[in-house]
Amino acid sequence: MSRINQTFAALAAQKRKGLIPFITAGDPDPARTVEFMHALVEGGADVIELGVPFSDPMADGPVIQRSSERALAKGVTLRDVLADVKRFRERDDKTPIVLMGYANPIERIGADAFAKAAKEAGVDGVLVVDYPPEECAPFAATMKAAGIDPIFLLAPTSTDERIAAVGQIASGYVYYVSLKGVTGAAHLDVLDIAGKIPAIKSRVPLPVGVGFGIRDAQSARAVAEVSDAVVIGSRIVNLLEQSAPEAAADALTRFIGEIRQAIDAIGAGARPGA
Repeated sequence: MSRINQTFAALAAQKRKGLIPFITAGDPDPARTVEFMHALVEGGADVIELGVPFSDPMADGPVIQRSSERALAKGVTLRDVLADVKRFRERDDKTPIVLMGYANPIERIGADAFAKAAKEAGVDGVLVVDYPPEECAPFAATMKAAGIDPIFLLAPTSTDERIAAVGQIASGYVYYVSLKGVTGAAHLDVLDIAGKIPAIKSRVPLPVGVGFGIRDAQSARAVAEVSDAVVIGSRIVNLLEQSAPEAAADALTRFIGEIRQAIDAIGAGARPGA
């Protein structure tokens, strides 16, 4: 059983919801990415999504775009990100790490070489924004053969056919984009999310994490009420952007602790779609 599966199984047994924060590797300081990853875990993260800097992050809003630009300006590459994961594993062999990014850096290395390097580094899952499920069955098979979960996005506009296609090849969890638009948008509609989750659950036998538009403890708790996990990215990247360097790690731990406390306050209850 993968780390991701183990984590969600433990959460389900405890009747708790998952917390999945995102940071961009190399931002704002490549030397501190691993420190920030540990700070997220200390705050209560269950899974970490680690962004791979890319020059044209089409799904990301201005905040995460700027973080990629800063990391790229400092020369951060996919191989540097894998090295960060390997260093993280020196102290933490439990927390799942999911790389989130775009196809070009992987294509440049090659899927087979990437799978091997990611497995050796300790990566647990990969979410490639611009790999549609209909076109990447070989890539998903390569990842699974290496023990890495291929994770896919679903959106409010996803058809039943697209959801079913994701259900055929995804593993670990699926990431439901809660709104139309890019990361960092703020028009969150929890009722709409609640209406979409059952359709996903009926076709995808995996936990559903929900992200985009989650900015604080209140919105995180509302989303956790209707999903299996909360994914939060732009707000964290913005926090790092605004924090003094010496205070950044502590700020991460405090913020994630607030989110953790809010979603844990939901209490015992049946998992959505169970």
